Amino acid sequence: MIDSIFPFFIVAIALLSQNQQDFFYSIEDFQKVKKIDTHTHHNSESTALTEAAIEANFHLLTVSVDVPDYPSLEEQIRLALLQKGENPDAIDFLATISLENWADPDWAEKEIARIEKAFEQGALGIKIWKNIGMTYKDEKGDFIMADHPRLEQIYGFVEAQGKTLMAHLGEPRNCWLPLEEMTVNNDRSYFARHPEYHMYLHPEYPNYEEQLAARDRLLEKFPDLRFVGAHLGSLEWSVDELAKRLDRYPNLAVDLAARMGHVQFQSQKDRERVRDFMIRYQDRLIYGTDLEISEEVDPKKVKSSAMAAWQKDWKYLVSAEWMETGDVNGRFQGLQLPRSVVDKIYFHNAVKWFSIDS
Repeated sequence: MIDSIFPFFIVAIALLSQNQQDFFYSIEDFQKVKKIDTHTHHNSESTALTEAAIEANFHLLTVSVDVPDYPSLEEQIRLALLQKGENPDAIDFLATISLENWADPDWAEKEIARIEKAFEQGALGIKIWKNIGMTYKDEKGDFIMADHPRLEQIYGFVEAQGKTLMAHLGEPRNCWLPLEEMTVNNDRSYFARHPEYHMYLHPEYPNYEEQLAARDRLLEKFPDLRFVGAHLGSLEWSVDELAKRLDRYPNLAVDLAARMGHVQFQSQKDRERVRDFMIRYQDRLIYGTDLEISEEVDPKKVKSSAMAAWQKDWKYLVSAEWMETGDVNGRFQGLQLPRSVVDKIYFHNAVKWFSIDS
């Protein structure tokens, strides 16, 4: 009797193993799967980061942004077009706007002309940055917030062109805490280096809630604008709070760029809550890293650090292995998301929300 049953057990185990392979990716599947990183910055003529992406089976989106120590906006577009020219099937780009000449009566018209030219050159949309809400002030001396009426012409134009608005508005909630109370180490390190953006030191600036409220009013006013909230939409600290916004605004998706540590910190405390969130909102989450390449680079280091970052994220999302990273104190377990969810986060959602030619 036992001899007759034994082959059935062998078959059952083999089928279970096959089902596991069909349902989940393995760590070793990393290079086999087509992926998109929708948040990178190519501030260099070097193609090292793009070459690393090709090796890792990634398509990239390079994002222009009005950061003080970045190249000029015109130079960022030139570098994006150079990357696109060198590897046309491996990279796309977003343009941006400047608020530098805000006081000019024709400021909006000039910025629309700028982004219209970028769209003609192939830009898939534009990004706006945290200097809206944290740096620029209007003629009354008030901070220019994301829902300022003069910005509506810009949003309306992007929407009419069928393009995407990526927005880094506000900062992690840690930004309003003392360094020693911050939840993840990369925030602690960043704000120690950039006290000008550490809002705990600047109580006269708009607070966290005011930043998000202005963004939410923008979403309400433009419900048909395709909107990607960079860095988990500055709601990185709570998957529950982020879920409320995703339920409220169907035109909102968010990327994971530079906020994976926050997700890992939450999963360290309640893995199933985070995993359930990722599965429930699988159509609204987009993979990104915030990887950057600058003018003075060592191509080998760029490639190795990019590959390490990509593989670390892959391990966390596809496996159930225990991990440690420099961003989070202590161990945490990978989420082991189903293959179908991983495919959306890493590829299909980017295609949909940015109209990437796949």
